[in-house]
Amino acid sequence: MKRLIERGLMFGNLIRISSPALVERYNRALKQLTGKKTRLKSFHVDISGYSPEVGDSLKDHLYLNEGGCNRQFILLTTEQKTAPLLNAQFSTSRGILRQFYDENEAQLFALTAKDAVAGELLNSVYSVEEAVRLFDIRQVTIEADTTKAHVKSAQALADKIERFKREDDAWWDDVLIAEMIGLAKKTGDVTRAPLRLKKMKFNQDNFWTKHFGGIYLFRTLEHPVAICAGGKADLGKLPINYTFDFNDRNEIAIFLELNDLVEPIVKARGVDAAAILQQKMDFITVDVAAEKGADLSGTTRRDIRALTRKYASDLPEEFYGLAALLRWAQSGGNWPRISSDHPAYFYTLRSKPHADRDLVNMLLAALTPMDIRQLFICHKERFYHSYSAWPDAKKTFVAQFLEREYQVDKAGARAALFGEGEAMEEPVAMPEPEDLIELVGPWGAVRRN
Repeated sequence: MKRLIERGLMFGNLIRISSPALVERYNRALKQLTGKKTRLKSFHVDISGYSPEVGDSLKDHLYLNEGGCNRQFILLTTEQKTAPLLNAQFSTSRGILRQFYDENEAQLFALTAKDAVAGELLNSVYSVEEAVRLFDIRQVTIEADTTKAHVKSAQALADKIERFKREDDAWWDDVLIAEMIGLAKKTGDVTRAPLRLKKMKFNQDNFWTKHFGGIYLFRTLEHPVAICAGGKADLGKLPINYTFDFNDRNEIAIFLELNDLVEPIVKARGVDAAAILQQKMDFITVDVAAEKGADLSGTTRRDIRALTRKYASDLPEEFYGLAALLRWAQSGGNWPRISSDHPAYFYTLRSKPHADRDLVNMLLAALTPMDIRQLFICHKERFYHSYSAWPDAKKTFVAQFLEREYQVDKAGARAALFGEGEAMEEPVAMPEPEDLIELVGPWGAVRRN
């Protein structure tokens, strides 16, 4: 993994924590959440406050995510919102954290100036030892406060201020006034700088989970399914009509088509389909050449063509299916019929633009593991797992390619492959009742002039 780390392709954009004050705050929050502390004087954290160095020192990389179900987080600085989420157990977790940080940025900035903010992504499930429990996860809420309970104290002070204003004899209530003064020393003037975090709920509808070898759950579509990367027989009976695994290629293809989730790359608007197909073919050539022991360091486009000729008889069906499609895209002729039985089928597709675009591209990346660029962009967990088992020659090529072709312009590469739009489809927060009143008024959705 050293090649990836040196090029910023792994553990990139983490936030360095080195000041004694922040380390002390981190330990205070860590003790509160887990009962543990670290002796490290400096380390790096992701968007949730997880640190790979701390995980190593504690010999527990799920120290903020016991059971992999309700992720806890430690926020030391609002700069963490741009960091990645490591060891993700659910595809929605980073989007939820990012939206929470964005919606409460001013308050979190004020809070982290005084203390660490510790919190948790809560759902009604505390263990997913059985796959059926995944279907009980419907909503995720966030609870957060500083280690010294500034938010709770600010709410208590706000309540007492309201009581002071409301009660006629409050001026003579020495106990109430003393309590207000004591709380104000801790929170500051909450009338001018409120320390109130928005209550946010997120629907957990369609998502990927790392549990049970990887499950892609689509349950709000017209034709819902669960698709597992491992064997479906190991999951037991699930409360959904259809469960597929990666051996059910025809069934997965029908599911994608019935729900209108994908489109052929060659028919997608705004992309250079020929260039994308050629690149996928190059990745397949590299995969074969690496297995044959070829030296791939500094490999150019011309070198890959030479390797294609050299190993032509060893190239798999995926290569020749894509080659037929490339010939059609470049020079016309007969449309190559590539059915879902063909190994190249899923290599020819990308997600259409819709709410589940990133989840579908994540599924396609898992179904097309030789397309290392899509695997890295759409499914980093699976990419890192696969990378660790590749020959050194392929590791070197992939690290150099991603640094040269993707790292320099991430947004441009995503747009070229998947179309224009947001890099991620974030979960949408559900308003709390008081927020709904602000949106539509106390009498419902009244038409306003």
